[in-house]
Amino acid sequence: MRLSLRFIVPLAITLAAIAYAVIPLVDRFTLQWFVRDLDIRTSLIANTIQDPLRDLVREGSRAKVLRFFDRIMQDERLFAVAFCDPSRRMIYKTAVFPVSITCASEDGDALVSESRLVNLQRGPIHVAIHRVESEGTAYGYLMLVHDMSFVQRRSDDTKKYIFYLFAAIGAIVSLVTVVIAEISWRGWVAGLKAVIRGEAFGRGETKVPLRELRPVARDLQALIRDLESERRARDESQINWSAETLRAILRNDLKGEEVLIVSNREPYIHMRRNERIEVKRPASGLVTALEPVMRACSGTWIAHGSGNADRETADSTDHVMVPPERPAYRIRRVWLSKEEEAGYYYGFSNSGLWPLCHIAHTRPIFRTADWNAYVTVNRRFADTVVREAKTADPIVLVQDYHFALLPRMIRERLPEATVITFWHIPWPNAEAFGICPWREAIIDGILGSSILGFHTQFHCNNFIDAVDRYVEARIDRETYTISYGGDQTAVRRYPISIEWPLNSKTMQKPLGECRADVRKRNGLAADALIGVGVDRLDYTKGILERFLAVERFLELEPEWIGKFVFVQIAAPSRSSIDEYQNYDARVRALARRINDKFSNKRHEPILLKIEHYDPDDVYEYYRASELCFVSSLHDGMNLVAKEFVASRDDERGVLVLSQFTGAARELPEALIVNPYNVDQCAGALKAALAMPPAEQRDRMRSMRGLIQEFNVYRWAGRMLLDAGQMRMRSRLFARADRGRKPVPLRSV
Repeated sequence: MRLSLRFIVPLAITLAAIAYAVIPLVDRFTLQWFVRDLDIRTSLIANTIQDPLRDLVREGSRAKVLRFFDRIMQDERLFAVAFCDPSRRMIYKTAVFPVSITCASEDGDALVSESRLVNLQRGPIHVAIHRVESEGTAYGYLMLVHDMSFVQRRSDDTKKYIFYLFAAIGAIVSLVTVVIAEISWRGWVAGLKAVIRGEAFGRGETKVPLRELRPVARDLQALIRDLESERRARDESQINWSAETLRAILRNDLKGEEVLIVSNREPYIHMRRNERIEVKRPASGLVTALEPVMRACSGTWIAHGSGNADRETADSTDHVMVPPERPAYRIRRVWLSKEEEAGYYYGFSNSGLWPLCHIAHTRPIFRTADWNAYVTVNRRFADTVVREAKTADPIVLVQDYHFALLPRMIRERLPEATVITFWHIPWPNAEAFGICPWREAIIDGILGSSILGFHTQFHCNNFIDAVDRYVEARIDRETYTISYGGDQTAVRRYPISIEWPLNSKTMQKPLGECRADVRKRNGLAADALIGVGVDRLDYTKGILERFLAVERFLELEPEWIGKFVFVQIAAPSRSSIDEYQNYDARVRALARRINDKFSNKRHEPILLKIEHYDPDDVYEYYRASELCFVSSLHDGMNLVAKEFVASRDDERGVLVLSQFTGAARELPEALIVNPYNVDQCAGALKAALAMPPAEQRDRMRSMRGLIQEFNVYRWAGRMLLDAGQMRMRSRLFARADRGRKPVPLRSV
């Protein structure tokens, strides 16, 4: 009602003002019209009676003239008649002729005819004087007086009709205005709700024609983004991110929502060694980040059961409760045959997608059989997710490139689920991605996600460019959202990190003791300076380039021969793939050649350790080294760089970091190098070994502060908070939509 009054009241005031201004004009025009009509009537009467009147005047019979005037006055509008001689002296007049009216002309001229309005006490009258002639000679003047009271009556009637007209117009216009306003208001409300939903301009399932709302939509979306960014920045800066923080988010923001995690690697692996089953917890930032989520919500972690004792430790439904010492959540193991693992994991995932996404100049291999296995395994995991889901709208965290098709498969069967996909490796540029024979299917699968995360904004941009080039989708580059197939995907940057503080018993060991033990274990002199590299034995990690940089450094600075040793820890990886076997052989051969070239009595310059190391042992090497060299040719983030910094609570040591890692964007205090530039890398090694302690401390303190603030719990927490906000919006609008439906009456 208030909304209608906002339109009706101004309209009524406007119409009243128009009527107030129009009525005097109507009065004036009406009077002029009637005066003109009377002028014509009097002229017609004068012309009609002048001949009979001439005869009566010549006859000189007063009685006959007055009777003639009485017959003329039978017209109800004619009030009085008089006749004046040529000198304008009144000779004959009717009984009611006004005394104040004379034959004299107002302007003194002897006009043929004239008329004027005279206001008497009884009301206005119209006086017309016409000269009457006979054979061209004037013999007097005829005066005709008309009563103008009928004009007043008609004017009053006209005002009344005008009032009714404007009232009718006002009522009709008000009704039309209210109807249009109501329709427009509903359209605006629906449009604004669509904007908030993210469906404006045709995004999402509802195609809303919002051309007139686009300026408002842009401003509203910008305001919401600014407010959310401000709130998030404020809230995140005040949060001490930890495992307990993640539990609080699940408890308060997500209110106990069901959470499922899907990854290729399981957080606990059961391995049989001789007659004993051991539980192995793989060193993984992913496991470190997401296990607190599982512990807090008692959710389900779905993963490939790869351990040789996994089957015998799982129950009849393929579940196992973990951690063994204090069970808090369960793993749902998915079994793969050797052929499926070869095609899905070693084939399409690591011979196709891995080299495709990493610019390491290794040709990806695409085989139809591998693709078919990849589709089959993704579908099996989707079936498992659907069976494990206890609700229609779980939160599903899909991890990495092994499951590019899984989000769409989940979306088709659980349309209300919130699917968060995190792509842990780089995303190539659109042109490079275009060589994949199944590029459209991969993009279609990923766009089943509600939220898609990458480590860097650069990778987000690459993905959006690929979508723009290869599929028909609506892309909003301002909000980084993609509308495709009726679904909307938010593309976000979530740089992964490590836990803080490090949960390692090595951190309790004095740093001097770590240095002494490492040197003793490797037969090094107590004063030997150590550089360390820790990687999987993978061609993307730049191990060959790292060794060449060490070789060049010793060539340029021969005084360091025998004083500097580089320890390379390389965990065997994907050894069934030919490219990895060849790379293993090349790394070993290069290390031998360099050691032969610079061998001396003290030690070899490169200590190559191709074996799996316990995380505590790796941290000991970090703490014992003068520098850590990360020379990845292309990496999504690279957590080795962050682990090295986090392990150095003495604020010493130097990080030499490849510019092609995501970590380089977060740790500019490191010595940033191009691993393909051997001389630059050799110079960085020299600078690291010669860097003063004060500079080391300043650089390390800054990097440690960043890792402490942006740790792995913050990475997981941001995704969960975004998911919670998305779900809250969806439920609010679902309730609003239900509220618009008519409520059926219950019979009593």
